[in-house]
Order: sequence, then C-alpha cells, then structure tokens
Amino acid sequence: MWRRGDSVALITLVRVEGSSYRKVGARMLVGADGQYVGSISGGCLEAEVVHKAPWMVRSGAVIVRYSTFFDDTAEMPFGLGCGGAVNLLIEPAGTVEFQILMEALEASLEGVGSHVTTWLPEAGRPLRRAVTAESPGESADTFTETILPPQRLIVFGAGDDAKSMVELAALLGWRVTVVDGRAHLALALRFPQATQVLVAKEFGELEGLAIGPQDAVVIMTHSYEQDRTWLAGALSRRPGYLGLLGARNRSALLVSETAATLGWSVEQVCQHVYAPVGLDLGGDGPDAIALAVIAEVQGRLNGRVNVSRQMTAAMVAAQMEQGLQKGTSQAAVQSRCAL
Repeated sequence: MWRRGDSVALITLVRVEGSSYRKVGARMLVGADGQYVGSISGGCLEAEVVHKAPWMVRSGAVIVRYSTFFDDTAEMPFGLGCGGAVNLLIEPAGTVEFQILMEALEASLEGVGSHVTTWLPEAGRPLRRAVTAESPGESADTFTETILPPQRLIVFGAGDDAKSMVELAALLGWRVTVVDGRAHLALALRFPQATQVLVAKEFGELEGLAIGPQDAVVIMTHSYEQDRTWLAGALSRRPGYLGLLGARNRSALLVSETAATLGWSVEQVCQHVYAPVGLDLGGDGPDAIALAVIAEVQGRLNGRVNVSRQMTAAMVAAQMEQGLQKGTSQAAVQSRCAL
C-alpha cells in the first residue's frame, strides 16, 4: 500500500496502561480508500481510528489516547473490556519520518534489523525520527524500538506433511525455507507460501543459508539418510530451535549416530534437539502436527514454554536397548517411515 503511494496515515501503539490486546509497537497503515493493513487492537478500535485518522493528521502527527477502562460492564467504551488505556501515534503518510520508518520495516523483511527512535509530538514538539544500527538510550519523550527480521523457519523435508508446516508458519508472518534432496518434491509450486525452496543433498550446498541462533529448524524428510545428514549439519550451526520428527526409537538411533559423527556426547545432542518434535497437544495428521510444532517453536524462542518432550541420554540408551532386546536391526529402524 505504501509503495503505491495511496497511504493516508500510519498508526502505532506507543504506550499501554493496564491491559491491551496488542503489544507496544503494533501498527496499522490506513489507505485513502479506507482500507487498512495491520491492527492496533482486537478489532474494536480499528473502525474508529480509520474513520478519524485522515483529518487527525491534517496538521501533522498527533498522540491520541483511547481508554478501555470501565466502571460498569454495561458501558464498555468501543465494546472493549480490556481494562486499560492505549496511546496511539497517528502520523501522516508521505513525510520523511514516515518514509524512513517504512524503509526500515521493509529492510527487516530481507533480514536487516535496525533501531528506531521516534521523538513523539507532545508538548508542542513536532514528530522526529532516527534509524540507527545501534540501540540508543531511551528517554521520557521518545518511543524506542528494535525492528527485527521476521522469525525464520527452515524445514528440511518437502513431503506432503511439510505443506501444513509452511502454511501455518507463513500465516504468522515467518519466512520459511524448504530444503530437500529430492528435486521432484522440492518445487516452489508445491510451497507457494515459502520464501525459498532449495534442492540440496549435503549441508555444504547451503552455505548461503547461514543458520543462526535466532532460527528454527525442523527435520522431517521421512528419509533416514537425509535426516542424519541434516541433523548433523544443523546441530553444528546451533539454531535457536531444532526439532526432529519421528518415532522415539528411530530418533534415538539418529541421535546416537549423530553424536558419534560430531564427537559429541549423547547428552549434548539431546540438549539441543527436540524429539519428539512439538508440544503434546493431541490430535493427528499434518495440520495437528504443524500446530504442535509451530506452538513449541513460538514458545521456546520467546522463553514461554517450560514443558518439553525432549529425550535424555538415558531415554536414548533405553530405546537402543529395547531395540536390541526385540531383535530389531539397525537397518530395520532406519527404514521405518518417520511418522
């Protein structure tokens, strides 16, 4: 919308008192035709702000306060019951300040983060803004934020069940890369929501991917050999989240072999691998698995999930011993589908 030049105003949630549906930093861009993208509440304030924003910014940026406090449940302002107040920065589109912010947001989609300091239009001061590579100090009259790239998810595996994973992650605004050694599966047409789809058989072919501590990786190729290759490669890059799809006995064997390949202890591998992958939410099928995995990634990378189904070194040893007692060969375990 902003690149088309038909934007009218940008609304940013800059302060919250009490409770709020959206966090500070939430934004909404309003178009000349009354259309908008983004949100600054649960949908209760949007119509009010979209209606008034064009004339509110005729003389420049303003701060507007909306209260959602209520003394009587029969008189909830704007239909809200959040019990808080929000301060909205409403600024006109087309200014230099608007332009540099939108460019910073656009750059974040390409993986470039930045720090934005906005001097709010209060006490007779006009709106001013600066975008820097390093975080500046905060003050009472500024709104300081860090613009981070979207969460990145790398899915190793281009099977049919990976489609649900990619679709759900993309719905959250994540940037998703799909990797598989099978060219007939790793097709952009099969994963239209993915940022990129790559065909590769070895980790050395993925140097440009530059997996780092902010990334999430899920291995779900259903091919034992591929899983082993991607698991060893991903572990050496230490992503923020590394999940392995598969039955416990199969995962135990993969963990054992990967530990030997990397020269790590089994305990070290277990500390960095979520297997079985995903939260134990119940359900069955690709959509339910995708929900469980994405929920775990979201929680883990935000420090919100304390419950885990991660295997321990003792569990791996028990699974290996159980397989030997049942006479299950290593080749048989390797050949099983990772469901």
